[in-house]
Amino acid sequence: MKTVTIISLVLAVLLGGPAGAGAHAFLERADPRVGSTVRTAPAQVRLWFTERLEPAFSSVRVVNEAGKQVDKGDGQVDPSNPRLLQISLATLPPGTYKVIWRVLSVDSHVTEGDFTFRVAP
Repeated sequence: MKTVTIISLVLAVLLGGPAGAGAHAFLERADPRVGSTVRTAPAQVRLWFTERLEPAFSSVRVVNEAGKQVDKGDGQVDPSNPRLLQISLATLPPGTYKVIWRVLSVDSHVTEGDFTFRVAP
């Protein structure tokens, strides 16, 4: 009987915790896609996350192989979709580009990362 009570208590604690307490905003998908090669240089980079983002504390930038910033500095969370972070790009010549992002989800968890994409000649 004592073992059943302990197991019941443990399950109640594990299952009764606040929903989403461990949630973080992870990158769900990107355009251009992570690691992709595109034939036409994109006009913007768009990143979709698994959680809503805090606009004031979420950022993205795009750099070329030399580390020079090639975006227009207008990165922002889309006002109509709080899970979408986007930034406009200058005209990109062929080469490899790195997208660097850092976001704060509305539940106060920070995640960050980067990926590359390539513009074909």
